[in-house]
Amino acid sequence: MTGTFLGMPPFPEAARRALEDGTLRANLDHATSTIRAKRDAVVAEVEDWEELRLAGAAIKDDVLLRLDEHLLTLETSLRAAGAVVHWARDADEACRVVAEVAKAHGAHEVVKVKSMATQEIGLNEALAAEGIDAWETDLAELIVQLGDDLPSHILVPAIHRNRSEVRDLFRSAMGESGVPAPDDLTDDPARLAEAARLHLREKFLRAKVAVSGANFAVADTGTLVVVESEGNGRMCLTLPEVLVSVVGVEKVVPSWQDLEVFFQLLPRSSTGERMNPYTSTWTGIHTGDGPQEVHVVLLDNGRTRALADEVGRQALRCIRCSACLNVCPVYERTGGHAYGSVYPGPIGAILNPLLVGPGADRQVDSLPYASTLCGACYEACPVRIDIPSVLVDLRAQVVDAHRGGLPGPEAVAMKAASRVLASGRLLALAERLTTPVLRIARYVGASAWTRGRELPAAPAETFRTWWRRKEGTS
Repeated sequence: MTGTFLGMPPFPEAARRALEDGTLRANLDHATSTIRAKRDAVVAEVEDWEELRLAGAAIKDDVLLRLDEHLLTLETSLRAAGAVVHWARDADEACRVVAEVAKAHGAHEVVKVKSMATQEIGLNEALAAEGIDAWETDLAELIVQLGDDLPSHILVPAIHRNRSEVRDLFRSAMGESGVPAPDDLTDDPARLAEAARLHLREKFLRAKVAVSGANFAVADTGTLVVVESEGNGRMCLTLPEVLVSVVGVEKVVPSWQDLEVFFQLLPRSSTGERMNPYTSTWTGIHTGDGPQEVHVVLLDNGRTRALADEVGRQALRCIRCSACLNVCPVYERTGGHAYGSVYPGPIGAILNPLLVGPGADRQVDSLPYASTLCGACYEACPVRIDIPSVLVDLRAQVVDAHRGGLPGPEAVAMKAASRVLASGRLLALAERLTTPVLRIARYVGASAWTRGRELPAAPAETFRTWWRRKEGTS
């Protein structure tokens, strides 16, 4: 019931289509400007906000430098608490573990907490191939799933939909997969939430198996943490008999004390709130209370590759708040689908290439260029990920990955510019030819470039002519 990003075109092509959708741009402008205003207000209340950002970055950097030690501590703590620990090198291994657990309990459906990690590995599609339905219980994720759509935002996956569209979707699709929407459903937010609650309740009460991710994994106690706004996550984490949590290896933090920093940074940066409405923690198994079988899948799927990149490893500090998306002028105009990944926006533009590697895929290679390098994402990031610097470094890696073979038009142009700028004689000749060359290029060679950019007019006189006129020398 959910679409897939497989086969998405490179960013420039996808962005061009998105820019032609006026409704999409209006929805995005309204949503991101609202979230930005709320975030700015609550961040301004914190006098030591910058110190908190530094503390968050320092904790994450320490974790990344000693990731192996922290993960072994986490595994020991989880096993001691009664959880079953699985290690997954890639998406296939992680999906296989979840499917085997579900099938071992005869489950033909699972309920899910909103989880970027499970979206990243394509868990819903993998479970569907095994005959298991995966039901999203987060309201925005439910909207995406019912519409056979794709998420467009990390925190608000249905940000590209307005209330009227959601009402129509609930009316047409809810009945196909469970309790239908009321006939008199309106686009009032409270009525929409009520319809979703009724639709999901039977799934909560019926499901034997739940699947979650985790915002944090505390190494010294083996505790997993989920923060959310709706309470659906708590229902998934407490009602089913079996719980499977898919956790990226970078989610580990050494101790509970470290959460103090992130519980201040995350809600303010994500939803513009002072604290999360729901914070759920669970540590293994407790007899007679909650799931009686807990599995934890520790997921790599390219994270150790990103860790080896000295410039890019800071992307693994990301706490998935989506603050960088809400301030990005590129994201605000194109939306998340253009990025072709569950990780859109500035963080997606660096995280996807780091996980996959440059040169492996045209669509992924296009992402480091999906930015104006304005730096707004760095200013908003609560853990100080220097996204512009990583983007520039990744652009160099993409260029290096495509060296050899026939050079492209851009490579030819840069090579020619290098020769001209290194020679005074050639530069003087180029200056004299600038006006006619630009006039021709505007209609021929540079037409692909000028479709999305303005080609400046040539100056009335060259620099050398100006210098001679002003100074009377050559």
